[in-house]
Order: sequence, then C-alpha cells, then structure tokens
Amino acid sequence: MITFMSSFKKIFVVIILYFIFFNANSYSEIVKKVEVKGNVRISLETIMIFGDVSIGKNYEGSDVNLLIKKLYESNFFSNISVKLKNNKLSIVVTENPLIDSIIFDGEKSEKNKEQIKELMILREKSAFMENSIKRDINQIKTFYRTLGFYFVKIDTKIEKLEKNKVKIVFSIDKGKKAKIAKIYFLGDKKLREKRLRDVITSQESKFWKFLSRNVYLNNARVELDKRLLKNYYRNKGYYEATVTSSNVEYLEGEGFVLTYSIDAGDRYRFKKIFANVSESLDKNAFLSLETEFNKLVGKYYSQKKLNSVLEKIDKLTERKELQFINHNVLETLDDNEVEVKINIFEGKKVIVERINIVGNSITNDSVIRGEMIVDEGDPFSILLVNKSINEIKARRLFGKVDYKMLPGSSDDLKVLEISVEEQATGEIMAGAGVGTDGTTFQFAISENNWLGKGVQLQTALNLSSEQVSGNIFVNNPNYNFTDKSLRAGLDVSKTDRSATSGFKSSKTGFELGTGFEQYEDIFFTPEINVQFEDIEVDASASTAIQNMEGNFFNVDFTYGLILDKRNQSFKPTEGYRTSFVQSLPIIQDSSAILNGLDISAYHDFSEDVIGSLKFHARAINGIDKDVRLTKRLYIPRSRLRGFNTWRVGPKDGDDWIGGNYTTALGVEAQLPNLLPESYRTDISLFLDTGNVWAVDYSDSLDETNTIRSSVGVAANMYTAIGPLSFIIAQSLSKSSQDKTERFNFRLGTSF
Repeated sequence: MITFMSSFKKIFVVIILYFIFFNANSYSEIVKKVEVKGNVRISLETIMIFGDVSIGKNYEGSDVNLLIKKLYESNFFSNISVKLKNNKLSIVVTENPLIDSIIFDGEKSEKNKEQIKELMILREKSAFMENSIKRDINQIKTFYRTLGFYFVKIDTKIEKLEKNKVKIVFSIDKGKKAKIAKIYFLGDKKLREKRLRDVITSQESKFWKFLSRNVYLNNARVELDKRLLKNYYRNKGYYEATVTSSNVEYLEGEGFVLTYSIDAGDRYRFKKIFANVSESLDKNAFLSLETEFNKLVGKYYSQKKLNSVLEKIDKLTERKELQFINHNVLETLDDNEVEVKINIFEGKKVIVERINIVGNSITNDSVIRGEMIVDEGDPFSILLVNKSINEIKARRLFGKVDYKMLPGSSDDLKVLEISVEEQATGEIMAGAGVGTDGTTFQFAISENNWLGKGVQLQTALNLSSEQVSGNIFVNNPNYNFTDKSLRAGLDVSKTDRSATSGFKSSKTGFELGTGFEQYEDIFFTPEINVQFEDIEVDASASTAIQNMEGNFFNVDFTYGLILDKRNQSFKPTEGYRTSFVQSLPIIQDSSAILNGLDISAYHDFSEDVIGSLKFHARAINGIDKDVRLTKRLYIPRSRLRGFNTWRVGPKDGDDWIGGNYTTALGVEAQLPNLLPESYRTDISLFLDTGNVWAVDYSDSLDETNTIRSSVGVAANMYTAIGPLSFIIAQSLSKSSQDKTERFNFRLGTSF
C-alpha cells in the first residue's frame, strides 16, 4: 500500500509538470506579423513603439501582459485586448477621446487660466482620461488657495464632439477670498508679539487694508512666515528656536484665525569662532579673519553676523590663488554657548562652461545674468554661486530661485543652470492720515520689473493741507551691467504756506542720478537737478520777503557719501549710518550751496530696549543773492518733537521764514512692554534738541540762535479704526517766538 501511494505521487507530479511545460510552450510563439484593429488616430507603428513590440521576438504569456500594461500607460486607450495565434499578434484597441478644448467658465484672467493649465494632467490636443478629472479638480482648488480662495466650487461637464473628440468645461465658483481675521502667537515666545507681527508677511484684515494682498490666507505665505520667524529668532540668539506648528481655524462670518506656536528655547552666545585651514592652503592668507572672529565672541548668536564673517572669506576667493577654495561650518553647543568651526579647504578645480537660465517667461535673461558674480569661463565656486543666487533673490523679482550643476563637455567643465519662478512685481499703495498737523492722503503705484527689464517705476500723488505734489521716478539698479544704478525723476508740487511763512510756490523739477558702492559699505550718489519755481508773496509780508517774489531756474549738482554699518536697514538694532550731502549750483539763478550731515547709531541694551542716537545738520548759503524763501531751512518734524517746526526759528513780522542753519540731536530708547501685550503698543522715551538760526537778507531780525529741547513719550498702537501714533512732549527750552506742540497724533497708514 505504501509502495502504491509513493508511485502515485510520482506519477501525479510528472503529470503536473507536463501540463505546465505544455501550456507554457503552447503560449510561446515567435511573432511574425502584427495586426491592429480599432485605431483611428494612433498608427500601427506608434502602437508598436508604445508596446515595445518586435517582429521575430519569442512572446510568452508574461510578455503579452507586459505589452498590455505598456499600452495602457500611454494613456491613449481605454480598452485593450491582445491575442497571439499562428505567429500573428492581434491587438484590438479602443482609443480615448481627444481633448479638443478646455474651458474655464467663471475665470476671466487669462494669466490664471494659463497657470491652471500648467498644473493639470489633462491637456488640449491630448487623450482624455476620465479618472484624471478628480485629480485636476484638486489641483485647481489648490491653485486658488494660493490666491486666497478657500471656498471654491468646481463642476465639470464633458461634451462629446464628432470624430471622437470632447470639450471639457470647468465651471468655477471662486467664492469670497479667505481673509485673516486674527493672528496669534502662542507658546514660549520670549519676544514681543508686536515685533513678530513685523517679521511675518501675513496681516490681519482691517478696513484700511482693502488693497493689500497679505490679508488673504495663503499656504505659501504661511510657510514663508514660519521660515522668517525661525530666522528672526536665530538672529536674536535663540539657536534652537522652532515654530512647531501653524494652525488655521475658520470663524463663520469673520474669517480665518491663524496661529503660530513658538518654542524659543534658551538664548545662546558665541563661545569661540576659529578657522580650520587645510594644509594645502596658505594659512597666512586667512590671518585677518581672527579680528572678525574676536568681534563676535561673547555676543548673542546671530546667523546674520556669522554670514558677515563668511562673506569676508568669500571675498578672499576673488584672489587668483584662492579661487577654488570652499568652506563649511560646524557648530557645537556647549551649555548656552555656541562654538563655531569654519573648515576652509580647496575644492575640485572645475570651470563653468555655460550658464543656462530657465523659467523666466517675463524677465529678460540679461537681468538675471547681470546679478551673477560667476560668469562663463570662471572657476566654479559654490560660495560665489550661492552669493549670485542671493543677489538675484535680492532683486525681489522672483518667487523662487534655485540652481543645479549639469555635466559639461568634459570632466573639468560644468553647466550651471539657474531656474527662477516669476512672481507679481507691481504694487498699489493708498494711505490716509489725520492728526493735529492736518489731514493727508497718498496714492502710489510701483512696478519693480517694468517691461521685464528689471527697471523700477514709481509714481505717487500726495495731498495735504499745505501741499499738493506728484512725481514719477524710473530707476535701473544695474544699468548696462555696471553694478551702478541710473535713475531719473519728474516732480511737480504746489505749496501754500501763507499762514506760516507768507508765500505760495509752484515748482517743477527733473533729476538724473546714479548710485553705487565705491568701497565696502561706502556708497556714492551723484545727481543733476533741474528746477523751475514760481514764488508768490502775500501783500501783507515784509518788504524783504516781497523782494524774493519771482520766477527762478536752477541746475544743481548734488552728491551724497554714505557709510552704512547697520545690521539691517529696517528697524536696525546695532551699528551706525553716516551720510554727507552737498548741493552745488551749475546754472545760477538765486542759487545756494547746501551742506548736510546725518549720523545715526543704534544699540540693543536688552531684547526690548533699543537705544538710538541721531544727529542732523544742514547749512545753506546764497552765492549771487540771498537764499530764496523756499530754500530756507527748517528742522524736520521728526527731529524736534514737541514743537511745530514750521513755526520755529527766525521770524519776519508775522511770518516764520526758517534759517540758514539747522542742527538737531536726539536720543531715544524703546521701553519694555509697559502695557499688556494684547494692546499691541510700542512705547519709547525721547530727548530732542535742535536749533534753527541766521537770516542772511536782514541784520535787524532776531536770528533766534537758541537751543530748543524737549522730552516726551511716543507710542504706536494698532486700534480698531487703524494704526495710531501719538506724541506727548514737554519743551525744556525755546525761543520766545517759537510755537510748541505738546500733543500730536496721527491716525492712518499705507496699505
């Protein structure tokens, strides 16, 4: 019995193997002929290419299955059947309809339509696949969310046409834009919420911000805000700061509530910074860096400060013998200190064979190439390439800038490909203000990429109780690839100061100038000014003032020298800025020479106390005649708070006429948040001093050579009706004929 069962098993296995072998070989044939049925648009040859069909090839069952899979992957067919018999491969297909057109009903912007089409799988003149509709609808909704439309409704309609074609209609109801009702910062913030609001780009929706795009919820902008917040904290010494999450909640009837959760962590200082120079390099070339390192030791950690040191190394790469060096940074935490090791080494010697620019559908190639520090034929340096990318980003013409290296024609040659993503570069600004000094209105339009040439175009209109003015300015930041700006402007104004100075003025001016960085942090800004002015004097004015009535034409050469050592141009906390300006007449018509000096210094005593010291001085002297009325000097209102600066200084009868000399010195300290953070108020104390004196056209008038001074409190807050700034000041010393202003407020903003 056992022997029988064993024999039976062997026979059974043999039979199974026989059938497997027989079936495998029965479905294995050499293809000698290919036949296709059901194809209308797609040719036999194309189908053979899609399916990788080869005449004379031995096909098994797995090969046929793979053929069917490849044909489906082409997306041209909705149904496929394949049969192999008598060495003939028979393929029967049902072609997908061809998309004749795609219509976006409810979207008027042609630009938006083109951007949506780029995101979709379905394309005009391509095969229609019904299972791609849902995916494309999601892509369209995602696109509108980036524009602030979070309530988009989309319906689709497929219209069948002749010759197996279809028309796809997307009916789009965008709904209302999603506005940001509130922005909150939660967690261990350490920093004041007001400062964090200044850092991010998203803004709460207020009625006075009806032109701003930043009040609408935008996922890309939220991600940008998170990066900006993290960078800001790191530059303040919070090395391990994290923006752990951003939460969005919708409130019916109000809008979205945007919440950023922040964990600032501990604050770190630089413990030690040193360079680890490769043995193959001359270490003496880097000895000058020791001074820069020592300046940072003991100070709070700042990525921005560290980058300034790395830029010093980058400058060394411009020397021929160091052009292939690279560096990387290793940071080690030790308690609340950071030790920085900068490895400097020689990189692989590679030459940039070619630079390709992609993605710039609006901006000319020349604009991008003009910002490149690396050029074709230069040694490849990752440091200089990254610096070039930063220079391109600094133009603020693109939403995204990136690069990649591609193989060149030989191993020591590389192709540098710069990819950019265009973004909106125009802006409309409107503003209004009301205060103790009157009501003002402003309106401006700016474009930073005019005609795709990177040219900046600005025009503005300003209205106040004393003046109406308008201007238009054009500026090319990198004229003819010289790293020098070229600007031109036209300015027209009409001023009525009958109540304070006894005259009216109509002025038309034109300017042409340039500006460039002559040395590191030293800028030179020369310009030519052409001006025509008509002055009318009140009949009640003094004889001396009436003698200044008339028409005047002048051509002046003005230049400025600026030394800028601030850590940042917007709300600096460290460093100083010094500028000297001088205006010299070329064509004299009651001309004068103007000299000016401005110095400002900043220091952060603590996180919430930032001190500033500001000095201002001007002197103007007539050449052929006395200085005309509209050229005489007044102290700027921001330099001598607590005074009505149009009514300070020499006086001729009832008219304040300004002086030939002005000077001002002010000290200000922003205080810790005295009020609860929910009030969103910045408070500062100030001490202002100033003087305006000298009357060149009369020896009998009081020159009022007196030091004016005041102390006070300034506050800036956001209220339900708009941003409010006010000043409470008390004069300490003044001339008898000066007019003081103990309280000043201003309500309004630009948006």
